[in-house]
Amino acid sequence: MNIRIGFGIDFHQMVEGREFWLGGILIPHTKGALGHSDADVLLHAICDAMLGAACLGDIGVHFPDTDPSLKNIDSKILLKKSAELINKAGYSIGNIDSTLCLQAPKIKEYVPKMQQVIADILSLQITDVSIKATTTEKMGFVGREEGVVAYATILLQKI
Repeated sequence: MNIRIGFGIDFHQMVEGREFWLGGILIPHTKGALGHSDADVLLHAICDAMLGAACLGDIGVHFPDTDPSLKNIDSKILLKKSAELINKAGYSIGNIDSTLCLQAPKIKEYVPKMQQVIADILSLQITDVSIKATTTEKMGFVGREEGVVAYATILLQKI
């Protein structure tokens, strides 16, 4: 098939005392996402979407949280390595559409920088990386600021 669509989703708990990495940039906030890596939910969801579209498994297959060498790894590295895997499988990225679900902090002002970071890593135009954000209107674990969620959809094209 010449085009493939992938979907990724990631969740992380928000806790005091951690930096908040989102979309490859550090966001000022009183809480950060908890995880084995830097816990960047957006980059993790994009990795899963890429890998899934190419039928290469998921981020946990390639970068397991049981691997001590990946402890606190920068998720930008995981994104780059995921892109290398899909390129090796014969695919390139057409575009990415993503949504972040978080109650706080408001991230509108950070979106262009996130788009640029992701576009640069993946050799895309900034207009090929869509990032939207929403709250859950104070409902559920996201609304209580206990966690953050990211969804990503990707279009791959055969090289």
